[in-house]
Amino acid sequence: MAADLGELLVPYMPTIRVPRTGDRVFKSECAFSFDSPESEGGLYVCMNTFLGFGREHVERHYRKTGQSVYMHLKRHVKEKATGAAGGGAIPRRRNGKVFLDLELNRDFNGEDYEYEDEAKLVIFPDHFEIPLPNIEELPALVTIACDAVLNAPSAYKKQEPESWEEEIQVSRHARSLRQLDNGVRIPPSGWKCQKCEMRENLWLNLTDGAVLCGKWFFDGSGGNGHALEHYRETNYPLAVKLDTITPDGADIYSFEEEEAVLDPHVSEHLSHFGIDMLQMQKGTENGHHTDNKPRPRVSEWEVIQESGMKLKEVYGSGYTGIKNLGSSCYLSTVMQVLFSIPDFQRMYVGNLQRIFDYSPLDPTQDFATQMAKLGHGLLSGQYSKPPMKSELIEQVMKEEYKVLNWHQQKGISARMLKALVSRGHPEFSSNRQQDAHEFLLHMINLVERNSAGSENPSDVFRFLVEERVQCCQTRRVRYTQRVDYCIQLPAPFEAASNREELLAYEVKRKEAEENMRPPPEPVRARIPFTACLQAFTEPENVPDFWSSALQAKSAGVKTSRFASFPEYLVVQIKKFTFGVDWVPKKLDVVIDVPDFLDLNRLRATGLQAGEEELPDLMPPIVLPEDTRDNSMSSLDSPEIDEAAVMQLAEMGFPLEACRKAVYYTGNMGPEMAFNWIIAHMEEPDFAEPLTLPSMIDPGPSAGDSPTGAALLGNSPPEESIAILTSMGFPRTHSIHALKATNNNLERALDWIFTHPEEEEESDALSDMADTEPNDNAFSNANSHSDSTLSPDGDASGPRVKDGPGRYELFAFISHMGASTMSGHYVCHIKKEGRWVIYNDHKVCLSERPPKDLGYVYFYHRLSSS
Repeated sequence: MAADLGELLVPYMPTIRVPRTGDRVFKSECAFSFDSPESEGGLYVCMNTFLGFGREHVERHYRKTGQSVYMHLKRHVKEKATGAAGGGAIPRRRNGKVFLDLELNRDFNGEDYEYEDEAKLVIFPDHFEIPLPNIEELPALVTIACDAVLNAPSAYKKQEPESWEEEIQVSRHARSLRQLDNGVRIPPSGWKCQKCEMRENLWLNLTDGAVLCGKWFFDGSGGNGHALEHYRETNYPLAVKLDTITPDGADIYSFEEEEAVLDPHVSEHLSHFGIDMLQMQKGTENGHHTDNKPRPRVSEWEVIQESGMKLKEVYGSGYTGIKNLGSSCYLSTVMQVLFSIPDFQRMYVGNLQRIFDYSPLDPTQDFATQMAKLGHGLLSGQYSKPPMKSELIEQVMKEEYKVLNWHQQKGISARMLKALVSRGHPEFSSNRQQDAHEFLLHMINLVERNSAGSENPSDVFRFLVEERVQCCQTRRVRYTQRVDYCIQLPAPFEAASNREELLAYEVKRKEAEENMRPPPEPVRARIPFTACLQAFTEPENVPDFWSSALQAKSAGVKTSRFASFPEYLVVQIKKFTFGVDWVPKKLDVVIDVPDFLDLNRLRATGLQAGEEELPDLMPPIVLPEDTRDNSMSSLDSPEIDEAAVMQLAEMGFPLEACRKAVYYTGNMGPEMAFNWIIAHMEEPDFAEPLTLPSMIDPGPSAGDSPTGAALLGNSPPEESIAILTSMGFPRTHSIHALKATNNNLERALDWIFTHPEEEEESDALSDMADTEPNDNAFSNANSHSDSTLSPDGDASGPRVKDGPGRYELFAFISHMGASTMSGHYVCHIKKEGRWVIYNDHKVCLSERPPKDLGYVYFYHRLSSS
């Protein structure tokens, strides 16, 4: 028999591998479904790629790859028999057959259930089975490979101890960090980079208190790298990311060590700049608190989770929960809402077979595959089945808690999707709680990047905002448009309808504090939703406004209106802020959010009769103090990395050609410049002296925009376009890249490499424009024809689905806790005319949906009929 098995396996020996260091063995979950060794059909692990497949999907992998040898894993779980004496549980019997390093997918009580594991090799296509272990009869290589697979930790258990959080070491600069006594105090909000005025991805240097932007990311987000530049100028090594400071620590980076580090003295270092991190309130994922003021938050937890009510569990299609992986409820709630939208269902679940059939060889790393997998898991009903009648009778006859434990809802695990969508993200890749609104925007970004050339379900959220900026002195105006996916509504305390009650509570609270008595029962501010909308639409001052009419800084005001209305409207209530002492503060408010919303009165009208536009001029270039006197010489001699020039010249290239190469590649290093030289060697002016493009060309600008965002219709600087086109990129592609990255040359270059399909997409949009009606839905406030193009009919602009501004509430996400970095999220979704609460793996009919305590609300557009 041994010879027979050896001969049988000889043709397949080249395809059988032993897992090496770094190989992940997916033996706990299928790459295409949520089947596991505990499922009825078990799990098949490929002995070459170590990917796991359920019974329905293993044949596909065999046909696609030709891999024939799989290890079939099956875990049998059964209830223990009770002993005759005393009726207690007998000791767990393992029978020597528990050898899989797996997490149980069921929440079994270890004292009441036992399980045993079964493994065998299966050879396709004939399904020939070889039971394991079988040391005597199998070739040595096969035995070693089987043992390695059985003893390897499951893929995600292996990742956890190697995550970036665990690897972080204490910085060698932490103990001896020198801090300048320069009087710098950091305010709790309103931060911006000191060099480019960016307001996101900001880092505080722990030596001198400089607030500067971080590096740019591959997706066009991030900053301009001024924090790193500051280190190169000063050698001040440590910086902390401003929006990550919690009572438990903060994200700290060491420029000198070039990695994320720990600072045991971070509290002292932050207090040097007026930041008291130790006073911040704490919360937990499961609702248990350590602070001494539990009453307002406990009440919130009870109301939002509908505690104390006998909620009826629901099962079937669309009623599957998602397991909490540890502070992952922000992901669960967002994904539940997204897959309640028909466009996402159609894109990922409707195209399930096509996505699976055309998935890459490693489907665990494919965004569409993992989205389709989660969508099918939530909508198929396959993982949300009610208990059988016989099981319900057994529940009454036997000890109730045991059977309840067996038959309660289990939900599915989104671990594979979470690992994929959070990869490389400093926040979402951690095990900390995150902001559900930020994760929603992150998912929309990922959906857009992975939908090139196909239907983009996130189109339903996209809309255009018209911003009207007016110079207060000249009364001239400028209209610009920007793309957005969500409106953020402030919660104005001054508009509370129970102001007298709030004032009386504040008096009682102060009296109790002075007399050392227990505080009174808290009172929540009740704010009308109309007041939130009013605060959103009111004019706001524009900081650092530069008037092109006056050619100087002046006072300016900005108002925002809807240039188009999305099919699905996302509304975030701005409940979170910072106190003056840097303590994160959640506004304890209730808002009477309506079920129906009419925003037609907020539709933009464009330039009105009698209004005069601001001139389209750029603000003057402000040079740093130390170079202002040499401004003319700076224009004559551009900034060129001479070290890179000499490095290229030593290779034998002409000096002037080397200077041009370094200049046209934006001083990005000799390797990039070398590639430029190779691409331009045959040009007749290759060795000619460098001729600078004009730097005084007054192109269209965002001079009157306070943020300097890339506005629709504005062209990037010609010199930046010239640099990219000189590197061989098409002009239209270069312009799109610069617009998408706020005219940042380095980020634009990376954008080009990550969007090679941009040209094809533009052609497709142009073809679509020929078939679209030429109605102008943007300029006419009464026009509500659904359009998938930009309102002005420009096919190269953003795709929007404009229509009437009447909406109905269909879902909302609620947060419990003192900060978005702690606490817990649940969501309520209206399905089949009833509100349903999704609380991790539990899915129940809602009795009293707490619509007034939500954080993010989702509306769908009503038909015009």
